[in-house]
Amino acid sequence: MKEHSLTKGSIFRSLLTFAVPVFLALFLQAMYGAADLIIVGQFAGTGDQSGVASGSQLFNTATMLVAGLTMGVTVFVARCMGAGEKENAARGVGTSIVLFALVAVVGTAIMVPGSEVLTRLVHAPQEAFGPTQDYIQVCGAGMVFIVFYNVLGAIFRGLGDSRTPLFTVAVACLFNIVGDLFLVAGLGMGAKGAAIATVAAQALSVLISLVVIWKRGLPFAFSLSHVRFFKNCLLPILKVGIPIALQDVLVHFSFLFIQIVVNGMGVVESAAVGVAEKVCVFLMLTASAFMQSISAFVAQNNGAGLQDRSRKALSYGIRMALFSGAVMGALALFFGDGLANLFSRETGVISAAHSYLKAYAIDCLLTAILFCFVGFFNGCGKTVFVMLQGVIGAFCVRIPVVYLMSALPGATLFHVGLGTPASSLVQIALCLLYYRHLGKKGRLF
Repeated sequence: MKEHSLTKGSIFRSLLTFAVPVFLALFLQAMYGAADLIIVGQFAGTGDQSGVASGSQLFNTATMLVAGLTMGVTVFVARCMGAGEKENAARGVGTSIVLFALVAVVGTAIMVPGSEVLTRLVHAPQEAFGPTQDYIQVCGAGMVFIVFYNVLGAIFRGLGDSRTPLFTVAVACLFNIVGDLFLVAGLGMGAKGAAIATVAAQALSVLISLVVIWKRGLPFAFSLSHVRFFKNCLLPILKVGIPIALQDVLVHFSFLFIQIVVNGMGVVESAAVGVAEKVCVFLMLTASAFMQSISAFVAQNNGAGLQDRSRKALSYGIRMALFSGAVMGALALFFGDGLANLFSRETGVISAAHSYLKAYAIDCLLTAILFCFVGFFNGCGKTVFVMLQGVIGAFCVRIPVVYLMSALPGATLFHVGLGTPASSLVQIALCLLYYRHLGKKGRLF
């Protein structure tokens, strides 16, 4: 496999060239969930749609945990490649294989037999209880594929390769859409069919990634002897990954709390938030792409001792993400009903989803700044701060605001949605203060 260096050439061009495939891969990955909700919304009832919405919210919590941990792999491999330590990079890959195999086993052991309990925990509406449980159970059974999809993507990004994950997810996305149409529209399997199609698509993505690695090889010697725990690799991976994973899970819990609060408002509101959150995934894609790209870029350049390139990458990233955020915010504010209509035929669901998206229009601009800072700090290994600012935003701002807004007389989903931009604003302030503090102390890198 050809080595992809992010330590040379134009910073703007290198970052943008790396970020575009990441964006496209995230877009196609988001189509997994979008296809589920769109096709279920068109060919099944509101109960199944609510089931997919509630089930995917819970399942995404587990996925967030895995994705957060894999960031430790990306940063570790990127630093090793930047520093020219290829043997350590090989050991890091082998260590991650063992670590995440254990994560997959534990995830399946919790989600499959505990699907009924988990369904009750999210307060799924009665008419959506069965579909929600089915969705959680099937996705839990396929946990190994979801886990290793994220692991392989993290390894590729650490190597500076954002194109291979794009190729694998593109094929898998097409497979998922075909599977949804066959199982949901053709066989009438509802939420369960959507879950089966999603897991099968993830399995295909993993298979394609392994074939690519087998044919192209890796930019360093790798054998089965590397597939074990190496202490000098495991600890740095966990040191970076655990805080990010905890932050992602706790922050996602705050969004799960929103779903639980809204579930108590009725099945229409429950389905509407599920629809709106799917739209929001697409609205936030550019910011998410720059967050991942800046992490890999900064880690490689820091490993090579090129900290000035890391600082400039943050500046370029924020400016590019802000431009996209303005476009996405305008779409949410003025065309949110049209976007929601892609996922549902119910007039009430579409109207309520647009109300929720109006609050997210504000957040599109804020996350453009916030996510770039998070990517920068992740690449620098300052993940404890990343965790703290995320937890503060979630539990000290988002959850209290959501709770208070939902208790207002005549509260709408717009009021509930304001909790998210309020949290982002506080988190940006924390990031700016921390960046300035570390700069003064000379401990930014």
